[in-house]
This record gives sequence, C-alpha cells and structure tokens, in this order.
Amino acid sequence: MKKIILLTMLCACAIGVSQEKMISKSGKITFEASVPSFEEVKAVNKNVTFVLNPATGDIASLALMKGFQFKVALMEEHFNENYIESDQYPKAVFKGKIDGFDFNNLTTDFKVFTIKGKLELHGKSKDIKITARIRKSATGINILSNFTVDANDFNIEIPSLVKDKVSNKINVQIDTVVN
Repeated sequence: MKKIILLTMLCACAIGVSQEKMISKSGKITFEASVPSFEEVKAVNKNVTFVLNPATGDIASLALMKGFQFKVALMEEHFNENYIESDQYPKAVFKGKIDGFDFNNLTTDFKVFTIKGKLELHGKSKDIKITARIRKSATGINILSNFTVDANDFNIEIPSLVKDKVSNKINVQIDTVVN
C-alpha cells in the first residue's frame, strides 16, 4: 500500500513539474542573407527546440546548424563547411527573458513583447534585444519574431569572392508554438 501511495505521489509530482515549462521541438527559424539582383540566400530549419517557462517568462531555444535547408544543395554545403563551420560549431543557442510576460493576460490577439537575452553562435556570444508578437492559440502559445543579426558579431567571414552576393546583415524569422 505504501508503494502505491508513493508511486501515485511521484506521478503527481512529475506531472506538476512537467507543466512548468512549455516546449516545442518543431519550431521554425528562417534566415535570409540575400542581396538584390543576386541568387536568394535563404534557409529554413523546422526542427528548432523552444522552451518557455510561463511563470517567469524565461525562454530558450536551440537550433542545430545542419538542420538548415537551402533550395540549392551547394549553398547548404558552403554554409555548413565554410561559413558556419557546423562540425566545429554545431548549434546556435538563445537564452533570455520576455519582459513583462504574464501568461494569464495573454489572449488570442497578438501582443508585442521585448525579449532580452544572449545568442551563442559560431563560438561567440552576444546580448540581443528583439521584439516578438505573442498570443494564446488553440494548441499553446504562438511566438513570432523578425530581427537582424550581423555576421561580423559572430566572426562569420564571408569570402571576398562572394562578398557582393551575400549580406552581412542576416534577417532571422522565428515562428513557433510551445505547449
């Protein structure tokens, strides 16, 4: 009988703890470093992990660099081998906090929030501040953001041969639903 009570209590605790954080393993990050009049430099990763603590507004994400897919296979190869050096720097990590986040005040209408945190990419860390649109949805909390990072901030070198065809300013779009 004691074992049944203990097992029941452990299960109840596990359920309570697991509900503290909301997770998505299928978040999407799109980045684009295109320059007008040249071939599109754009990739999508649809397997990004996002974790949100709705009680505190803490948020984190992890993207594997080899998960980014390009339309052109050669571009993907150059991205992984020459630019981002995926074997040496296999992931990008963001850890931050959503300012003024209150789970109980979210509605189905998007509200704009500021997110401050640290982005780790290509072996370098940088404090960033972005805006995000956040709302409750039928399946969880939807988070959308669009911001720019500078390749120079992360020591990502663009070879002189293609410097006119690839932008140092990289537009990043985030779309995820955590539940």
